[in-house]
Amino acid sequence: MLLDLPGHGRHVGDVAPWRFTAEAVEAEITALSRDEPIDLVGYSMGGRLALAYAVRHPDRVRRLVLESASPGLATEEDRRSRRDQDGELASQIEADGVQEFVDRWEALPLFESQRDLPEEERTTLRAGRLRNHPDSLAASLRGLGTGALPSYWGSLPSLRVPVLILVGALDRKFVEIGARMAELLPDARLAQVPEAGHTVHLERPDAWLGAVTDFLARGDRPG
Repeated sequence: MLLDLPGHGRHVGDVAPWRFTAEAVEAEITALSRDEPIDLVGYSMGGRLALAYAVRHPDRVRRLVLESASPGLATEEDRRSRRDQDGELASQIEADGVQEFVDRWEALPLFESQRDLPEEERTTLRAGRLRNHPDSLAASLRGLGTGALPSYWGSLPSLRVPVLILVGALDRKFVEIGARMAELLPDARLAQVPEAGHTVHLERPDAWLGAVTDFLARGDRPG
């Protein structure tokens, strides 16, 4: 099953404050899973929320795949600073609209490797980004941004769920984060995909699919 995060997909245009909390996302995952243990796959913000769910409900998660994700910011000072930054960005999106935000977003060094995608794919990707609603994006930043969520670094050593940490080799920041996470998690595998940046599933879809399906197919076998 696929889960749209608040303000995205079928939730575009929704700005109901109660949706933009980790608790609301957790409730939707639980409802969709019908209380059965699930394999959970999340990218970036979705990965952070997937990790949050696994930390809070480890008995409901069989395996966890985190693509280009982090456990958040370690200190309250860092989280407060990030909340301030995200609040300013949210206000800019509300004032300037989605297109100007997308222009700035696509120019970030984090997504530089996407420039090597075929033009047709880049056009499709941009069109999808432009379908977002400014109020939804702003609410997502304020309610689910990195500074809005707690740090999960301290929870990693006690998380017994098997975890695949999937990163693009060109995304040095998240390679380092992934390596730190793998050291702290009791049952984790770090996979670096060559010639990929932050969006591994877009830039190297075959390698992404191979890594994820192999990990999920291993069942309860060790390693």
